[in-house]
Formats: sequence, structure tokens, C-alpha cells
Amino acid sequence: MSSPATASAVRLEPSAWSLSPVVNAICQANADLVPGRQGKLGRRSLPSREAVAGVASSLRAVLFPRHFGASDVSEDGLTYYVGRTLDAALDALERQVRVGLLFDCDHGGDDCSCSRRATDVTRELATRLPAIRMLLGGDARAAYEGDPAATSPDEAVFSYAGMTAITYHRIAHELHVLGVPLVPRIISELAHAATGIDIHPGAQIGARFFIDHGTGVVIGETCIIGEHVRLYQGVTLGAKSFPTDDHGNPIKGLSRHPIIEDDVVIYAGANVLGRITIGRGSSIGGNVWLTESVPPRSHVSQARAHQELFGDGAGI
Repeated sequence: MSSPATASAVRLEPSAWSLSPVVNAICQANADLVPGRQGKLGRRSLPSREAVAGVASSLRAVLFPRHFGASDVSEDGLTYYVGRTLDAALDALERQVRVGLLFDCDHGGDDCSCSRRATDVTRELATRLPAIRMLLGGDARAAYEGDPAATSPDEAVFSYAGMTAITYHRIAHELHVLGVPLVPRIISELAHAATGIDIHPGAQIGARFFIDHGTGVVIGETCIIGEHVRLYQGVTLGAKSFPTDDHGNPIKGLSRHPIIEDDVVIYAGANVLGRITIGRGSSIGGNVWLTESVPPRSHVSQARAHQELFGDGAGI
């Protein structure tokens, strides 16, 4: 076995790969990633995806401690577990929020207010966690009542992709509303990677929301979804188009995604696009492509397929 000194000496030998131009090109590409922010990339850190993942996991365990945290402890022990886990999660979250705010800050410096704001935002999120938990309890019950295969709300919390996605979304959405950059999107993309469900943290989603199966669901940034809405796999609540400025760049912040009113069901593979409204109590059938508003209690379905049978080469 080589000694540490020998190993170090081996690592310092000239590379056989002529890496200098490659390394320089990669570093330059990173410096140019966001025009005008080269200095930020040089002097400020970005939030850590790994740290944010740990925070999101801990907050889920706080919201559902019997499911993802301390399933076998006493009531007194449960109180201790929730308090300890939440305290550590908030400490870690505050650090990541501060880093995100500093990266997005235009003035910076030692007197920057980002540190104080990070503390205020984290404290505010903590006060909102009980309301988030109440919403998630309703989501779990909606999953149980809406899926004949579900044996209990607990099964939905434990194992349903839709519950994982909405849990992460409800946390990310509150951070988004509080004006935190980067961190909410990291949380939403963690859920996306784990479940195949892509919900932008800006989307507003009401109580008792249920995504059945879930794979391939996309919910855009400016969507507004009412209460007791159910989506199936492959549903897209997206934009019809992307208005651009004089330079051909997409204009940010426009309301471009659908409004889904209460008690709506949207079946598998449907595409609902643009700033349209799906009226209360409506049902949108599978594989429908919808770009116009529909009134309450509408039933929209795909045109019936026309089938003809040919024999002995007829019809060719």
C-alpha cells in the first residue's frame, strides 16, 4: 500500500489528458451562466440541494411524525421528537434561506438585511406549519375517499406519490409566498424527481386536493386550484403560449395557467392550457385538449373514436 505522501505525489503528476483548456472552458461557462452575476457566483454561495433535501425531509417528519419520524415513541416522547426535529430543521432552513437571499441580493455587504430577513421568514414559516398540517390532513382524507384501492388515509400518507408531492408543495408554496428565492424551487424539484409530479411552488392549491397515480402531472406557476379537486396521471395544467418582449424573451410573471374551480375532476392525459377557467363541478375527460373556458357543471370528453374494419385489402 502506498503511503499518503506517495499517493499525494502521484496525484500531483502532470495529467495525461491535457485538461487545462477543458477546465478553463467549464469555468468560463459557469461564469457566464447568468449574465451579470459572475461576481455573485464568485463571492457568494448557492443553497445546497442536499441541505434543502434534509430540511424538507425533516419538516415532513415533523408534520407526520408517526409516519416518517417517531412511530414507536410515547406521547411525551413524541412531543420531544417533534420539538427537537423542528428546531434543527428550522436552523438548517434559516441558513439555506439566508444563502438564497444573499445570492439574489443586489447590494450585499456586512450591513445587508438578508440575515435578519432569513430569520423572520423562517420564524413565519414555523407559525404556518399547523395550518399546512391541517391542509395535508384533508388531502390524505381526499385520497382515501377518492381512491377505492386506498385502505386508509394513513396508507395515502405513507405511500402515495400525490401525497408526497402535495406535502412538499405546501411547504415550498409558503416559502415562495414569503419571497424566498431558489429554495422553494429546489423543494419542488425534489418532489418532482421522487414522484414524477411537477408542481411549481407558485401554484395556489386549495384544500382536499388529490392526485391519483400522479406520474406526468404538471401544474404551472400561476395555476389557481380550488377545493376538492382531483387530477389523474398525465394531466397538464399549463400555458397555451409564452408572450415575448421585443428581444424575443419570455415575459415573466404573467398569469398564463388555468383556474380550476371547486369540485372539478380532470382525467388522465388531459391538457388544460392557458388562462382559462374550468367551472365548479366540471368533469374533463381523458386525453382532452382544452384551451377555452367551460361553465360550471360541464362535462367535456374526447370525440368518440371512429372505427372501421376492412377485409381482404379493402380500404387501402
